[in-house]
Amino acid sequence: MISFSDLPLRDDLRGKSPYGAPQAPVPVALNVNENTHPIPDDVVADILESVGAALKGANRYPDREFLELREALARYLGHGLDASNIWAANGSNEVLQQILQAFGGPGRSALGFAPTYSMYPLLASGTGTAWIAADRAPDFTVAPDHAAAAVQEHRPDVVILCAPNNPTGTPLGLDVVEAVYDATDGVVVVDEAYEEFMPRDAPSALTLLPGRERLIVSRTMSKAFAFAGVRLGYLAADPAVADALRLVRLPYHLSVLTQAAAVAALRHSDEMLATVHDIVRQRDRIASRLAELGFVVHDSGSNFVLFGGVDDPHATFLALKERGILVRDVGIPHHLRVSAGTEAETSVFLDAMAELAAAPAARASASAATSLN
Repeated sequence: MISFSDLPLRDDLRGKSPYGAPQAPVPVALNVNENTHPIPDDVVADILESVGAALKGANRYPDREFLELREALARYLGHGLDASNIWAANGSNEVLQQILQAFGGPGRSALGFAPTYSMYPLLASGTGTAWIAADRAPDFTVAPDHAAAAVQEHRPDVVILCAPNNPTGTPLGLDVVEAVYDATDGVVVVDEAYEEFMPRDAPSALTLLPGRERLIVSRTMSKAFAFAGVRLGYLAADPAVADALRLVRLPYHLSVLTQAAAVAALRHSDEMLATVHDIVRQRDRIASRLAELGFVVHDSGSNFVLFGGVDDPHATFLALKERGILVRDVGIPHHLRVSAGTEAETSVFLDAMAELAAAPAARASASAATSLN
């Protein structure tokens, strides 16, 4: 029995670890930013009917251009987009991978602002693209002039802007996107995986697409649409971008089942998105209560909360896990991240955090009493 490091692996992959959040059969899983609300029964019924119909033709390859799905996604996004502006793949990670395959690669580089989504450098590595991590302000924001200066200094071929940012939840102003786009001749990707959790009056980078042929806006159905298990990510951009991605996509990369399920879900977009309001309410409830408990809560435009002031994140992670709750240690010192769950799940988490926050105080009080005696 050998490990993969004993194989004739590429040198640039040696010493690296696969991406993956901890998985465990716990009652309250709040660690991977899933939508914890189930898909409504009537939507499930429609999806099943559509998938069943698609199965009858599964002996044939799927529509390589997935035109019906692209049309449905364009209708959902609006902003004057049509099918020619849309591309899709098996999750937004595959969308980003295809972008790096087409516009990155050996001898080229991609830049992001750390801390940010940990898959970006892994996707870059997998495509032979050098990864450049520029920094953020202490509050995790990125200012337009700082972003433009980093791009001008490093001259990357691809810039990835996470908006709002994962794992911090930090919103990103469109002025940053404009400044970065004007500072580079490369491709600018705005990853809006959590856009639906932003305030309704917050403008999307989709509004910046006209006249910017190197701008790409990436989205996913995993979060707001509760479709994480289906794996459907997509982008909006100039039609030339989709043409470029056809050069690197695998043949028939979207199965007939994925296409049918996604099209059916999009027919129910209002109903599917109805949970977003409740998730935002639970997110804000988490932020408020954690602040009351003395933690440092960072502004979030996503479906999760990053909070600091945690003396020992790993110990707190384990203590929560012992109580049947999974959160995420994202590697930021003295911080943990928690997804907003259902009202019941959120209550279980907050009660546990209140108990854990009180424990050190209780021990300190007991210690003081002992010393007085």
